[in-house]
Order: sequence, then C-alpha cells, then structure tokens
Amino acid sequence: MKRAAAQTSPKTALGPGVQFAALPFRRDEDLRILLITSRETGRWVIPKGWPMKGRKPYAAAAQEALEEAGVEGQVAKQPIGFYRYDKRLPGGGDRRCTVQVYPLEVARQREHWPEQHQRTARWFTLDEAAEAVLEPELQDLIYVFGLSLGFTPRSETGLAVAQAFLKGAMLAGE
Repeated sequence: MKRAAAQTSPKTALGPGVQFAALPFRRDEDLRILLITSRETGRWVIPKGWPMKGRKPYAAAAQEALEEAGVEGQVAKQPIGFYRYDKRLPGGGDRRCTVQVYPLEVARQREHWPEQHQRTARWFTLDEAAEAVLEPELQDLIYVFGLSLGFTPRSETGLAVAQAFLKGAMLAGE
C-alpha cells in the first residue's frame, strides 16, 4: 500500500474547509503525544477546530487544545504541516477539510476543562499515537514531527516513513 507523504506546505491546500489543530506533546524519557477521542465516532484525533474571529491560527489551535484536552503550553507560531480528512456534517454528508497542525509543548494539564466529559484524553508514545489515528497524512506528520525532535520511530511503518522523509530531505538539499 502506497502512503501519502506528510504534507508540509499548507499553501497548496487551503480552502473553505480549513481547520487549525494542536499537536500536544511532552518530552519525558521519551516523546509523548496527547490524543483525544472525537465526540461523534470515538476515534483518536488531535484537538482541532474552525478559525476563530480575531485569533491567529496558532492561537485558535491552542484554544482548541485547552477546551478539548485541558492542556496549556507553548504553541508554535508556524504549522509543521497539514493533513486532510472528511468531516461528517450534522445534516448528513461529508466536508473535505484541510487541517493545519501546530505543535504545542504542554506545560500544564488541567484537572477540569470544558469538554472533559465529552472526550477521553490519553498520552501515547510516538509510535502508538501515529498508529492510533486513522488519517495516513496525520500518521506521517506525527512520525516526522517526532523525528524532527530527535526521536526515532520504533515501528516498521514509522521507520519507513522516517526513511522516506530523510531521503526526500536529502534529495531536496542536492
């Protein structure tokens, strides 16, 4: 099965279905990624939402992380990339969305937060997080993000993604 490469240039994919997401992480002895369950399907996702009037994209991503996962910290002002998914609409049907992803290094996890009783929040290792999400582009983005922080994936899939990314980076540098 051929995987889509992690998308690192959001300019080519922006359109009316743009959302902003936080990729909450912490560094202990290993890299940990915080995922939450979606309200509708219960699948593992990262905190995300629609643009917020008067807020920069990275600030909207940080606000979503606070509301959906109860975490606060330092959010990057530039996205690390983007992924696409089909959002289920309340009236039926789907809407293709492009999600810009902003890393958020978690400094604090609150005991209580607005959507606490609507979602489950759980810390995963790099490989567990990438394998838990369903969107292949998000999986790749998680692996590449971990690699950018010096954490090598341990799974076969993660190693293949890392090798492909590094090969692409070396070719681009020629």
